[in-house]
Amino acid sequence: MKAVEVKELTKRYGTLEAVKGISLSVEKGEIFGLLGPNGAGKTTTINILCTLQKATSGEAWVNGFPVARQRDEVRRSIGLVFQDPSLDDYLTAYENMSFHAWCYGVPGGVRRERIRMLLEMVQLWERRNDQVKTFSGGMKRRLEIARGLLHYPAVLFLDEPTLGLDPQTRRRIWEYIMELREQEGLTIVMTTHYMDEAEPCHRIAVIDEGRIVALDSPEGLKRRLGGDVVILETDDNQGVALELERRYSLAAELRDGSLRFTVDRGSQFIPELMRSLGQGIRSINLRRPTLDDVFLSLTGHDIRDEKPDSRAEIRAHFRQRGGPRR
Repeated sequence: MKAVEVKELTKRYGTLEAVKGISLSVEKGEIFGLLGPNGAGKTTTINILCTLQKATSGEAWVNGFPVARQRDEVRRSIGLVFQDPSLDDYLTAYENMSFHAWCYGVPGGVRRERIRMLLEMVQLWERRNDQVKTFSGGMKRRLEIARGLLHYPAVLFLDEPTLGLDPQTRRRIWEYIMELREQEGLTIVMTTHYMDEAEPCHRIAVIDEGRIVALDSPEGLKRRLGGDVVILETDDNQGVALELERRYSLAAELRDGSLRFTVDRGSQFIPELMRSLGQGIRSINLRRPTLDDVFLSLTGHDIRDEKPDSRAEIRAHFRQRGGPRR
C-alpha cells in the first residue's frame, strides 16, 4: 500500500483551474517534495490530501483511506504543518501541545510522556510554560512540527515549513525534521519553492501552473539537462549565441545579461570555446546543474516568478462563496 496515491486530481475555482489532472504516488518512508513557485497549485494539492478542500474531480488516497469518503480516518493518520502559523499565541507551548493531544484522543499518561519527548527533541522543553507569543518565528515552527507529530501520524505534510525564516533558522528546522523522521519512521510530503530544501527529497514533483512537468529524484532531474552549465558574459551576446548554434549546435539562452547553455564535459569544451570565440568574452563560468537550472529548463521561467493574479482570483472566489468548502 502506498502512503499517498493521487489519480487525475483536479481543482477549479470558478473559471480558474488551479490543479490540472495531477497523478503521483508516495512510498512509505519516502521524503516527497512538491517543488514550484507560489501560485503553482502546491498548497491546493496538500489541502485536498489533508481533507481541507474537496477536489473537483479525480481520486486520492492517504494511508489507504480514500480522501473524499473517509476524511476522519485520513485526519487521524496524518500530521500537518501549515504554511501560515496556527498556534494559539496566548497559550503556553505545553498548553498548545496538550490541547492538540486532547483533540486527537491521545491518552493522558501517553500524552505527558509524548509531549515531553517531542519538546525536548525540538529544544523547547525549558520554554514549555512560556506563552507562544514570546517565541521567535523559528521557535514557533519547531513547536508546530512537534505538535504535528504528537498523535503518531504515519504521514507528515509540511506546507512551506520554513517560509519567511532566515537561512540559518531554516537549516536548523530541517535538521530537526530529519531527526524526527529518523526517530518516528515518517513519510514526509512537503511543498517548497526553496531549492536547497528540495535536495534531501527522495523524489520531487516539479509543479508549474497546476501541472506536474517532471517527477524524478533530484539527481535524475539534473541529469536531464545533459551536461554542465556554462555561463558567458560577452561583448555581443546575440552574435555569440548565433555562433554557438552554428559551430556547436548549442542553444544558448540570454538571461540577466549573460548567455547560458549546457554541454557535455564542460571543462574540456571551454578551452575549445576560448580558441574559437575568445575575442569579446568577458567572463566564463562552469558549474554542475542545479534544481534552479532544471526548473528554468522545464518551465522557461524562474521559480521565484509567482502567479499573483491566480492567487488573487482564488481569494476572490472564496469571498464570493463564503470561504473554502470543508
